[in-house]
Amino acid sequence: MRRWPRVLFAVVLGACTALVELGYVLWAGVALLGVLILPRLKPRVAARVFAGVRALTDVERRRLARYLDDSHAGQPDGARALRYLAVRWLIGLLGGIVLFLILFGAVASVVEIRELWLDLEGWGRTVSEKIWLTAYLGVFGVVLAYLALTGIAGAAALDRALARRFLEPDRAEQLRQRVEQLSTTRSDVVAAIHEERRRIERDLHDGVQQRLVALGMLIGRARRADDGDRTAELLRQAHEESQEILRDFRDVAWQVYPAALDAGGLQPALAVLVERAGVPIELRYEVARRPDVAVEAVAYFVVSEAVTNAAKHASADIVTVQVNREAGWLVVRVDDDGVGGASEQGAGLSGLARRVAALDGMFTVDSPVGGPTVIKAELPCG
Repeated sequence: MRRWPRVLFAVVLGACTALVELGYVLWAGVALLGVLILPRLKPRVAARVFAGVRALTDVERRRLARYLDDSHAGQPDGARALRYLAVRWLIGLLGGIVLFLILFGAVASVVEIRELWLDLEGWGRTVSEKIWLTAYLGVFGVVLAYLALTGIAGAAALDRALARRFLEPDRAEQLRQRVEQLSTTRSDVVAAIHEERRRIERDLHDGVQQRLVALGMLIGRARRADDGDRTAELLRQAHEESQEILRDFRDVAWQVYPAALDAGGLQPALAVLVERAGVPIELRYEVARRPDVAVEAVAYFVVSEAVTNAAKHASADIVTVQVNREAGWLVVRVDDDGVGGASEQGAGLSGLARRVAALDGMFTVDSPVGGPTVIKAELPCG
């Protein structure tokens, strides 16, 4: 019932735009016919006609998206958009006729009942007869109202169907866009892998390699030491350094691929991430059936990168991680109360966007200056 006012307004607005579209289609037809007489004017006339056609088509697209929840991202060419308007005004006129009949029926019913009860015709009916006639008119009005509402719904459905037919890309265009998307995604995946390899190299060079050098120096000093106590102290430091090296190795390996994903899935991997994080995290995991491993891996890295950014750059006090399943999509949302200002063009988040795009998912970042930050990834999971 909450949608009916929007549908009704969409039909009313569509009836109004239909009159404008009818006038424009007639003008466009005359202008294009004139081109047959003066062919040299064809480029100029076609440019003006199709510019107006696209403007009217954009109005229809916004009307459908706002009031009928039917968005169309495609941009048809001028000729196809003109064919759309040439048919669309008929549907708008049909909706206008249905609305006129509803209004006419409502006014006629009120007038008829008023004449009946005030006995303006001088028929002298009894009260019981007036009640029965009023009831009869009421039932008849309800039936007509139902038919009228069905007509409105039908006009809205025709409006949506026509838009899908003309405003959505055709089969060839869809295939072309899909090929472009896959080519872009492939390039993004290669770039993401290259960036990940460079990050691992930096971690190994700046962390593990430096600690290995320090460990070698400690062992060398212990071998050269003459004092037993000094040797024992150096060996103790070397042992501690070796433990730090093992931790660094585990951290690097965990960043490449967390073993907990293979062991138990996404939920235990995120639980370990919560324990290792440097900021309080509230985890809400509401997924009954386990997704594919590839989807789990991308979801994990989205959470990991978002949590790392919140801890290092956003000065967040608390991070909320929500993972749930909605209509075949794994939805991962990470909120933090930090200072905001995160950009999807940054190195870390752009890498996440490429990972998500590789699975035909959607990735958004909402981080106004001053916070809060919301990072959301939607991954297809069947």
